[in-house]
Amino acid sequence: QVQLVESGGGLVQAGDSLRLSCAASGRTFRNYAMGWFRQAPGKEREFVAAINWSDYSTDYADAVQGRFTITRNNAKNTVYLQMNSLKPEDTAVYYCAADSKYSDVSREPDYWGQGTQVTVSS
Repeated sequence: QVQLVESGGGLVQAGDSLRLSCAASGRTFRNYAMGWFRQAPGKEREFVAAINWSDYSTDYADAVQGRFTITRNNAKNTVYLQMNSLKPEDTAVYYCAADSKYSDVSREPDYWGQGTQVTVSS
């Protein structure tokens, strides 16, 4: 079992930056691929970014490519999502996710956090 706790959400203006954190506990963090998803009001949850556990390779949704950066610190059991040049359409609840398989973390991860709200005003 893996427990995930997100933090760092808040209210910002368009163009601002924000960094989300996700602290993991339970199983060995370094063996899990990590990801971020988001869900805007009235919309389905969508993939945002993922990072592999072995080679730290990353993947991003087209909507955030070039603006968001996912990183991880295995010593701190934490994954981060640096969000720059935020837009009102980035407003959503952001969820951290984990899976033992990198191929699954961007689709149907096994573990989810409770989410943190990000609101971007225009």
